[in-house]
Amino acid sequence: MSQESMRYSREDLLEFQEIIQEKLNNARKEVTFIKETLSRRNDTGTDNTASSAKVLEDGADTAEKESLNQLASRQLKFIQQLENALIRIKNGSYGVCIATGKLIPKERLRAVPHTQHSIEAKLQRRD
Repeated sequence: MSQESMRYSREDLLEFQEIIQEKLNNARKEVTFIKETLSRRNDTGTDNTASSAKVLEDGADTAEKESLNQLASRQLKFIQQLENALIRIKNGSYGVCIATGKLIPKERLRAVPHTQHSIEAKLQRRD
């Protein structure tokens, strides 16, 4: 098998780049929305009334903030993975499984464009 057949064509890479860029734009918008939501929550949480209802609200508000922070953290990790995938497109290593050295099927890359593992390699890692 020639080295050329172990890489995706320029056209394929452009398709994957578009998919990644769209996911990246959406993820960045979501992080911005989460940050704005957290900022609004902080702005409205300045009332210092000491009722028991307020204590319950504060607990729920704290749990919601924690949940939003976790969501933002996952989105930031996803953004980093997508940005790394764009780097792999530029350096020519995109779409090659880091465990097997084989091309990752296009269907998998369309579904999970930031992956570095074929399904075969991913299943082996779980064992």
